[in-house]
Formats: sequence, C-alpha cells, structure tokens
Amino acid sequence: MKANMGGLDRGLRIVIAIIIAGLLLTGAVTGTWAIILGIVAVIFLLTSFVSFCPVYALFGMSTRKVKQNE
Repeated sequence: MKANMGGLDRGLRIVIAIIIAGLLLTGAVTGTWAIILGIVAVIFLLTSFVSFCPVYALFGMSTRKVKQNE
C-alpha cells in the first residue's frame, strides 16, 4: 500500500468523521442512516490513519504531493 492521500484530504476526512460521530451521539440521525453513516465514519478514520484510499488506487488517483526525489 503506497500512500495516496494528502494532508488536506486526511484532515477533511477526520473532520467529517467527527461531525458524523456528533450526529450519531446526539441522536440527530437514527436507524439505517445511522448505521450507514457510522460505517462511513469508520472507513474515513481508517483511511486517514493509513494514508491510503483503495478507491483512489482503483482509479489511479492521488491527493498526496510528490517530493522532488521520488
């Protein structure tokens, strides 16, 4: 797994996951939508911590800045 996520992308995913967690904890979202959003939040957190997004890899995308010596 080669890192394909930049810092901004990782930060935004973490912020979105925190917002979703807030919605779930306050009960603003319930039922099936709560489960779906919870799964999305977990996926966002996991991909942020490992700096790798399988969907980006599938499409050959990267938001990571390439250093000069790479």
